[in-house]
Amino acid sequence: MTTRERTVVVTGLGATTPVGGDVATTWEGLLTGRSGVRALDERYAELPVRFAGQVAVDPSEVMDRVEARKLDRCQQLGLIAAREAWADAGSPEVDPLRLGAVVASGIGGIVSLLDNYDTLNTRGWSRVSPMSVPQLMPNGAAAWIGLDLGAKAGVHTPVSACASGAEAVGYALEMIRSGRADVVVAGGTEACIHPITVAAFAAMRALSTRNDEPERASRPYDKGRDGFVMGEGAGCLVLESEEHARARGARIYAEVAGVGLSADSHHIAQPDPDGAGAIRAIRAAIELAGADPSDVLHVNAHATSTPQGDIAEATALRAVLGADVDGVAVSGTKSMTGHLLGGAGAVESVAAILALHHRIAPVTANLDDPDDEIGLDVVSGEPRRLREGDAVVLNNSFGFGGHNVALAFRSI
Repeated sequence: MTTRERTVVVTGLGATTPVGGDVATTWEGLLTGRSGVRALDERYAELPVRFAGQVAVDPSEVMDRVEARKLDRCQQLGLIAAREAWADAGSPEVDPLRLGAVVASGIGGIVSLLDNYDTLNTRGWSRVSPMSVPQLMPNGAAAWIGLDLGAKAGVHTPVSACASGAEAVGYALEMIRSGRADVVVAGGTEACIHPITVAAFAAMRALSTRNDEPERASRPYDKGRDGFVMGEGAGCLVLESEEHARARGARIYAEVAGVGLSADSHHIAQPDPDGAGAIRAIRAAIELAGADPSDVLHVNAHATSTPQGDIAEATALRAVLGADVDGVAVSGTKSMTGHLLGGAGAVESVAAILALHHRIAPVTANLDDPDDEIGLDVVSGEPRRLREGDAVVLNNSFGFGGHNVALAFRSI
């Protein structure tokens, strides 16, 4: 069976986000426009940005304390999302040699690194945790999830900044299409809210400074947008070959039909203003799905709420979708979760799949004064019903360094 002939489907979903501690509460929050962005504690009092999207349910409320102590926070969140996705898929029986894990992080265990550095300086080297290296490894979340599930077909961690979670889903797709695995748990996780990371992004002028209204700070496509909002969280998907899923009678959410990847080679932190790289990625995802622009029903956009980024992505979508763009419902869910960095593409894939599965697009919160340069049909105010029938939805993810990833999910 060739790569293109093997259909890959989604049978399980998991998430923990600033909007909810699982998929159900996260999805409900995205439909109702509930913000998960809040003021931070006193450690941030002297910083120019004093808010972020912290997870709604702390890992300590979910994980065993002894297990949690071994893990960095981003690993905790990833494991929580993976276990939910695995249970949602029905805990499939699969040969470990045919089971893989691809779980990404843009930054990895930076908080554990910083905490252990503080311990070294205040208490001496002998008090540094013996788990500090596994905690700070960028591949740590994937490794722990692979161990938890007994995955032996391959455990991988693509790192492409804010496109990492989406690239993980694309890598998992190719693992199954190529015949390396029958089932792969794929996703992304991030937990790097810390004074130094907030200060660093603030120094770049990348973050919103709307400290008086944190829940309204992330406002994709709005004329008043002034930067993104940091968030933390994780999302995971269980991908299977359709043959494997059908044989065990699994519930199928959607087909993972195509992935498009490209690079801007324009600037380390700014997108190509013409959207050329994004155009190539989006077009490739649609073409590899065997679809036409007219098949696209909905887009969960990258939509970070930065002045340049929102326009560049909108330019790309208009270029690819052409005359069909007016009928495509576009949602910017970072308006509620904040930007989960390496976890964003995975959580937003969960949202895109649910939008297709339930035929309803979540809202874009805080869109009070739409930017005239956007030119997209953005869902705001209340969720929008989507037409029935065969269709494709897209999830876009773009990262510092010029990484572009577009995923296409098809109804099945």
